[in-house]
Parts: sequence; C-alpha cells; structure tokens
Amino acid sequence: MEPLSGRSFLFLGTNCKTSDFMADGLLLWWQHRRAHLHGIKQLVINLDNGPECNGRRSQFLLRMTQFSDLTGLCVRLVYYPPYHSKYNAIERYWAGLEKSWNGYLLNTVDTVINRAGNFYWKGMRTVVSLVDDIYEKGVKICSCEKKRLEQRLMRSTYLNWWDITIQPQMVSL
Repeated sequence: MEPLSGRSFLFLGTNCKTSDFMADGLLLWWQHRRAHLHGIKQLVINLDNGPECNGRRSQFLLRMTQFSDLTGLCVRLVYYPPYHSKYNAIERYWAGLEKSWNGYLLNTVDTVINRAGNFYWKGMRTVVSLVDDIYEKGVKICSCEKKRLEQRLMRSTYLNWWDITIQPQMVSL
C-alpha cells in the first residue's frame, strides 16, 4: 500500500512466500506504477520484519540491491519493531479485506483474485496481480557474495537491522 496516495497493490502467489516472491511482487508494483511516479528518486519501503524480508535475510537484501540498480532508485528499508503491528497501515488494510471476504467461499485462485480486485480501500480499487512462479525455499548466497552485498548496504548506526539504505549502482558499458 502506498502511504501517501492510499493506493493498494496486492500480489498473490500460488507457491512459497520467499524473499524472491517478495522482490518479484515489488517489481510488479513498480512496473505498474512507475509512469505515475516519475521523478521519484527514493523509495521507502515499510516492512514487518517477516522471515522472508528481514534485515538479516541475504537473499532479500541481494534482490533489493538488484531492484535499486534496475530502477535507479535509492531504496530505504524501514522495519516496524516486533509486536508493533498496530502502527502498520497494511494491518488495517488486511482487516478491511478480510471483512469484505466474509461469507464468500474462497475456493479457487480466480475467486480470491476477483474478490480482492473488487475491494476498495480509501475510495480506490485494489490492483491485484498473480505471481504464479515456483520459488525455492532456503536460497542462500555464498560468504564472498555476502561481503560484497554488505558493502552496498548503508545500515543505520543505531538501528542497523531495522533501517537499511541501498544506493543504486550505475552500470558502465
């Protein structure tokens, strides 16, 4: 969900929820919204510190550096503290979505996508995408790659696992 505009983009999967799934969903959102967000230089992503996207998950951090390089955006990952979901606006969105599903039999992927696509949040219809790829669980990167990755990450001095900035690298031809 975009905090300023209130627009919601929901990506659903039929496979495992992994770091790669999360990164692919973010890329789908960017492809859908980039024309409306021209001129943006920095993207702040509020995260819940789940196991697939936390500040220690090297595969997720690698994919976020790739996203930064691909888009040219400075990406700042800001994590909510544990047990503070009441501050996370997506929790209110989920509560509204679940309430709108009340009484519907969600027995097929198409039904879920259609019901979610008919949900309005803050007066705007939710955009829904299906990510129907197969994702491998437990993907790890080697220690030398981790060292290179850490050099790309600017971790906050005081909140090093909960506030990470990634500057895009310019690719030279």
